[in-house]
Amino acid sequence: MLRFDPPLVTGKLLKRYKRFLADVELDDGTVVTAHCANPGSMKSVSRPGSQVYLSHHPSPHRKLAWSLEAIRVGHHWIGIHPANANRVVEAALQRNLVPELSGYEEIRPEVAPKKGSRLDFQLTHPDKPTCWVEVKYVTMKEGNAALFPDSVSERGLKHLEVLKELVDQGSRAVLLFLCPRGDVTSVSPADEIHAAYGDTLRQVQKEGVEILAYRARVGKRGIRWDDRLVFSPRAPEPSPLL
Repeated sequence: MLRFDPPLVTGKLLKRYKRFLADVELDDGTVVTAHCANPGSMKSVSRPGSQVYLSHHPSPHRKLAWSLEAIRVGHHWIGIHPANANRVVEAALQRNLVPELSGYEEIRPEVAPKKGSRLDFQLTHPDKPTCWVEVKYVTMKEGNAALFPDSVSERGLKHLEVLKELVDQGSRAVLLFLCPRGDVTSVSPADEIHAAYGDTLRQVQKEGVEILAYRARVGKRGIRWDDRLVFSPRAPEPSPLL
């Protein structure tokens, strides 16, 4: 669905630092500094020594030619570049791979429903209420549950409030969690990290904001849309030690 051209390059993560930088040793022994576009804590997906995928786009307009795209955790590749989320979701919408969001005539990315606020997609059809979609890329997990956010997210909290306002105005509003990892079965709010986000998410869901969760599979040559995941308003309790 989303192809990497050229295919990604393999390396070993040495360290992530200053949030947006990562030192990586390529397979030939060369050490490069890559841009890490993920602004979150990347909890559970930034362990030094892990195998990673990098994209390489040398350009005089870029400070860094390398970008961190995915990291291997156990037997699974986890996508960590948040910009890929919207590209994958847009392709899925265009191909009607999201049954809950099919049947719209126009898909517009990055639309502002009001001044000072922008959502990822606006879906329109002359015979349907406008549908607004905000996408969240979920990389953190505990047990079999993917959790969002991985750090306090005031921006994410604002998006929930905007979605609720749109429902009140007669529009349809959807929060879509995209989880780029194959080792989870559900998505939940990370209450221990941002309790206000979890509380607000549960409240706006009761008041009409729809919640969807889907999985994407990440590989060296691209990212493909996969199955729907369960959304649980509260993370499952950890299993007791035997």
